[in-house]
Amino acid sequence: MAQRRNLLLTIRYQGTNYHGFQVQKNAVTVAQVLQDAMEQVLGCREDIKGCSRTDSGVHANMFCVSVKTNSRIPCDSFVKALNVKLPYDIAVTDCREVPMDFHARYNCKGKRYVYQINNSHIKDPFAYRQVYDYRCPIDVEFCNRQCRDFIGTHDFSAFCAANSSVEDHVRTITDCGMVRSGERVTFYVEGDGFLYNMVRIMVGTILEISAGIKPAGCIPQIISSKDRAQAGATAPAWGLYLDRVFYDSESMKISGETADILEG
Repeated sequence: MAQRRNLLLTIRYQGTNYHGFQVQKNAVTVAQVLQDAMEQVLGCREDIKGCSRTDSGVHANMFCVSVKTNSRIPCDSFVKALNVKLPYDIAVTDCREVPMDFHARYNCKGKRYVYQINNSHIKDPFAYRQVYDYRCPIDVEFCNRQCRDFIGTHDFSAFCAANSSVEDHVRTITDCGMVRSGERVTFYVEGDGFLYNMVRIMVGTILEISAGIKPAGCIPQIISSKDRAQAGATAPAWGLYLDRVFYDSESMKISGETADILEG
């Protein structure tokens, strides 16, 4: 009998055609399509563990999935075979063996999200559903200063969707800011975890401050209020990308180049 292995797959995907990552009964998701491809390659349907749950329409530059299998297919060959079976908007970029107790979600030490904005009065037809077209001028240096107020360990209840079932709203943000490259504005944030719609509400709040709807310096007060109604609108899903997933080398028993890739 073949010895069971635990594999860590790194994928990236455009979320436009999917109702998020997690399997759902009446909707097509990234997890379902990935499992379909794996079943064709492995000859059986394996259970997979994703590093996160992304909403409908959200994209991922890097998303990690762990899967236990009896297959002895070499990692490089598994990547090639899966990419043949997967549709154009999902790609496997890496596969490696990890310890049997490794879990893509529970061993995750942090994540980085980016939110892409086309800050122009002309929409970008080649980035349809991949960026948020926002016509009001954005003072990026001003917004970058406002973003710094998110950094630290806070109760982010005010930045969580009202229908969330999560009880613990305390999260630690280690970096947050905004940069511009031409007409493309990128909001970025790193932390140990994120609440439902948290990043999109953060973006919506910053844009309302930028537009003068909310006063400069109001973020600490909004955080202290723990009141969702005090924060800004939820920005559209299609501008959001899970950009990086962070693990430590000890949990994966890896070193050198691999650790550099995953620990950032």
